[in-house]
Amino acid sequence: MDFPGAHILSIQQFQREDIERVFRTADRMEPYAQRTKLTRVLEGAILGNMFFEASTRTRISFGSAFNLLGGEVRESVGMDSSSLIKGESLEDTARVLSGFSDVICMRHPEAGSVAKFASASRVPVLNGGDGSNEHPSQALLDLYTIEKELLARGRGIDDLRIAMVGDLKHGRTVHSLSKLLSLFRNIRVVLVSPTELAMPEELVELLKVAGHQVTVTESLEASIADVDIVYSTRIQEERFSDRAEADLYRGRFRLNQAIYTKHCDPNTVIMHPLPRDSRAEANELDSDLDANPNLAIFRQTDNGLLVRMALFALILDVTQLLEKYEQPIPWHNSRDPRLKPLDDQA
Repeated sequence: MDFPGAHILSIQQFQREDIERVFRTADRMEPYAQRTKLTRVLEGAILGNMFFEASTRTRISFGSAFNLLGGEVRESVGMDSSSLIKGESLEDTARVLSGFSDVICMRHPEAGSVAKFASASRVPVLNGGDGSNEHPSQALLDLYTIEKELLARGRGIDDLRIAMVGDLKHGRTVHSLSKLLSLFRNIRVVLVSPTELAMPEELVELLKVAGHQVTVTESLEASIADVDIVYSTRIQEERFSDRAEADLYRGRFRLNQAIYTKHCDPNTVIMHPLPRDSRAEANELDSDLDANPNLAIFRQTDNGLLVRMALFALILDVTQLLEKYEQPIPWHNSRDPRLKPLDDQA
């Protein structure tokens, strides 16, 4: 993949060597994300953060990633606050906003909408999620998390055993992750969902064509007994016709510490793209798991910052300049109590 100036619209743009390049660039972002160093390599550059569907983590993560590289962020949040509500086309919106920005991240509720927007943009566009279609940066950060968690156990992504649990029909994160996993070897995938919310057949077939062992089931406990990763997803209420329909499936696959202890191997990693639905009727990942060291959901969000920083650096072609634009931090960094403000350093 030729990264400089590229749109990031689908995980299918990536080959294994591209993923490796993103991950090794993400590794280099650690000191900036941890605020042990600054880099101003994107000083003067502007990110247009265009989120026409609700988001917390993805929107702020993209914005923070750009800020940490020295850039500035301009945002539009919600359809009602944009000219789309007045009937402006996505193409016209792209033509205008790309004149204000050096790169754009966009989320939209309709599948294919971000690609349509990108077709008229004069600057690179990153897909922050388009309906139930794809979420490429989430899949990359998920796989990066899997790599790091397995590396601590002396393993690689090849030969992974993973259970994907929940709303697999509408969950764009598992759709994109499945496409990424098709690039690796000897993966065993267990797909756990109600029949009505099963993984789309074309993605199941993609995994099988890649040579992976795929099991489709509605049984949670048996499915999590012999896996490295349990990847849970929430019921995507916004993709249903109404809440009552979503409520038919809510709370069907709950994981708590008692179930984990009884059925999972001791080192099974728990992942979730967040937000986890903590309402009593759902409670897909119980809060009693928060003390479990194998709960990786917050490590996922931290890794998302690294991956999105890497994508910006690659797309804007500044990876070779990161260290040149480094500065020491001038403030106290509470992430590491051993660090002192700049004025106090010897």
